Amino acid sequence: MSSLLNLSPYEERQDEIFVKELVELTAHHIAGCREYAQIWSNWRPSDNVTSFPFLHVGTFKSIRFKTDAAGLKHQRVLKSSATSTGVSSQILLDQRSVELQSRSSSAILASFLGTERRPLIVLDGAGGLRAGGEVTARIAAALTLKPFASDIFFLLRDSADPKTGKWDELIRLVEKHDSFLVYGFTYMLWTTWMHEMPPKVLRALRGKRIQFVHSGGWKKLERDRITREEFNKSIIAGLDPDSRVTDFYGLVEQVGVIYPLCEAGFRHIPIWADVIVRDPWTLDSLESRDGQLQLINLLAWGAPYHNVLTEDVGRTIPGICVCGRKGKRFEFVGRVPKAEVRGCANV
Repeated sequence: MSSLLNLSPYEERQDEIFVKELVELTAHHIAGCREYAQIWSNWRPSDNVTSFPFLHVGTFKSIRFKTDAAGLKHQRVLKSSATSTGVSSQILLDQRSVELQSRSSSAILASFLGTERRPLIVLDGAGGLRAGGEVTARIAAALTLKPFASDIFFLLRDSADPKTGKWDELIRLVEKHDSFLVYGFTYMLWTTWMHEMPPKVLRALRGKRIQFVHSGGWKKLERDRITREEFNKSIIAGLDPDSRVTDFYGLVEQVGVIYPLCEAGFRHIPIWADVIVRDPWTLDSLESRDGQLQLINLLAWGAPYHNVLTEDVGRTIPGICVCGRKGKRFEFVGRVPKAEVRGCANV
């Protein structure tokens, strides 16, 4: 268990502790995962984070990595949202990692949402909680909000159709409370809230205090020329002035570490994680320049998805953020040219 999880996520990190724990975690995966050891057969421990073994995000579509060790019990499979290829990433989850990932996401979200418990409205169908040990990325993202929820209401009868809202049930719920959390995949939130919500529901919601949380899905909105400013303003129109919209970024291949957008427009890195920016051609690490994002965390023990090279482009930002959060931060630029359009993390 990472000792860093006992601290606030956004303080100055002691790099020597992070590196020591990353060495332990990497050695654990090389010893317990045959495929990972074959890929990185020549790796030796180092104090340079950029030299640690990583996997490209695409490898999780063709290989189901698994690390075996005493005390590890693999319980279920997390599957990414549908992509243009129709092939999902598959991430094996174990009890130890799930506990760490839950603590991580709760600490991160508390910095943005506070600790108030209130009803959580999920713009999805409960059918996404699949039987057979599988769970979709969309449902997994929604359930990161479970520690802040007094109860959970799945709004849609059909997770693929925003027209199938349980509107009468929603009205009954809204009449009983003044404050809510709402989670939706970005495009689903926009479509449901702005185009499918019946007038009687909008009237019932008027004046309510709602914290909206959404992730992914900006590609479709960009095609419709919907800006982030317009999105946020439109979603909270008619609600209590303290209502807010929080956008977070995360990968199914990096469970438990999410990157909400702060008030200043940056994504902050918790002290039990790191982000490296690499040149897409040479893979050299870059400072304060655009490059391919590599995401690292100390939470994944059941499979080597702790160090992943993504197809997202961004840059790290030096200096202290005006939002008050300390440590490293980054911002997006876009996608690697010709990269596959992904359902759970496109920007």
